[in-house]
Amino acid sequence: MKTKVLLELEKVNLRLKSAKTKVTIRESNGSLQLRATLPIKPGDKDKNGTGRKQYNLSLNIPANLDGLKTAEEEAYELGKLIARKSFEWNDKYLGNEAIRKQVKTIGELLEKFEDEYFKTHQRTTKSQHTFFYYFSRTKRFTNHQDLATPENLRNSIAKIDKEWSRYNAARAIAAFCQAFKIDIDLSQYSKMPENNSRNIPTDAEIFAGFNKFEDYLNNRGNQVNENVRDSWQLWRWAYGMLAVFGLRPRELFTNPDIDWWLSSENVDLTWKVHKDCKTGERQALPLYKQWISEFDLKNPKYLEMLSTAINKKDNSNHAEITALTQRVSWWFRKIGLDFKPYDLRHAWAIRAHILGIPIKAAADNLGHSVQVHTQTYQRWFSLDMRKLAINQALSKRDEVEVIKEENVKLRMENERLKLEIEKLKIEVVYKYS
Repeated sequence: MKTKVLLELEKVNLRLKSAKTKVTIRESNGSLQLRATLPIKPGDKDKNGTGRKQYNLSLNIPANLDGLKTAEEEAYELGKLIARKSFEWNDKYLGNEAIRKQVKTIGELLEKFEDEYFKTHQRTTKSQHTFFYYFSRTKRFTNHQDLATPENLRNSIAKIDKEWSRYNAARAIAAFCQAFKIDIDLSQYSKMPENNSRNIPTDAEIFAGFNKFEDYLNNRGNQVNENVRDSWQLWRWAYGMLAVFGLRPRELFTNPDIDWWLSSENVDLTWKVHKDCKTGERQALPLYKQWISEFDLKNPKYLEMLSTAINKKDNSNHAEITALTQRVSWWFRKIGLDFKPYDLRHAWAIRAHILGIPIKAAADNLGHSVQVHTQTYQRWFSLDMRKLAINQALSKRDEVEVIKEENVKLRMENERLKLEIEKLKIEVVYKYS
């Protein structure tokens, strides 16, 4: 068949030549191209200074017998434009280059993503956090050189192995596509995965994890840069703060009020979360105050290290703050913890529940709604945690019963003593009467 097509191609070119059409047809990689000398293409260089250059035009015509008929018709049409000197470079003749001009790369659109997103969203602290979530995940899970077509974006999601990463990427890319009006169907990724295992640490495991930072110091090699020799202390401090207050890691690094934390006026030992954080400003209360002293969290040395770390960064830039929060996660892995920074926040929520703290108070302290607290955080109650909660509840009930019994005994004893007193009074009156 290919030989037959090539033989027919020679005949077509002979006909074009006989008709003095200044166009020929050639085969390349299974497609047919038109070859002609044309005005310099926009953006091309006129090396010879003639204003004209020979070009091969790919019109996406297949190299078969039917394609030859189409190519011959296109050749005659192009020949007429050349003869009349009316040829112009349009989308038809620019081909793939025209497509590339119409469809930007993902990288090009990412540069404009923020402007487009906030054309339809009010810029608030919460919306900025949401945007950065979408931006960072779209950037992480896509190839910036790819054209921003639905097919390429869907393929980016399909390549992700982990279920939750795929789900989160789809959410971000859906927002990206909405901003640029890219018609894409991501419904197959819209269902939240059912299983997302977390390892919620117990209080004992949290305390052991804190000590692992110093174990790292004792076990590491001697070849450590002098400038970072003590940096582990800052990340141990961050660990302790996350455990005590149930903070989001970002809430440690976004404009922290260090002076308030160290102030003698801070009698309730609260950590002030800045208004630029995800859910605005609040004062977070500690759950175990004793951990503040046991973890040495008010040591000015660590707070000075925190100040130095955030001053090296642009503290208004979400990406820079994210770099610090990622450093926290890196240290968790470095010292061999089998839970993550956010798991300390979940542990705080569960501990609050076990201790009988009202849900509204716990939710407010963590900076989220009661709905989030009940629907999201309570999901992570493990069997052991449930046993502990039930046993503690039963213990409290038993304590109440014991107190009731003691109260009954005390009332009976009180009545007995009253009778004794009355009896003594009667005896005294009788004696001296």
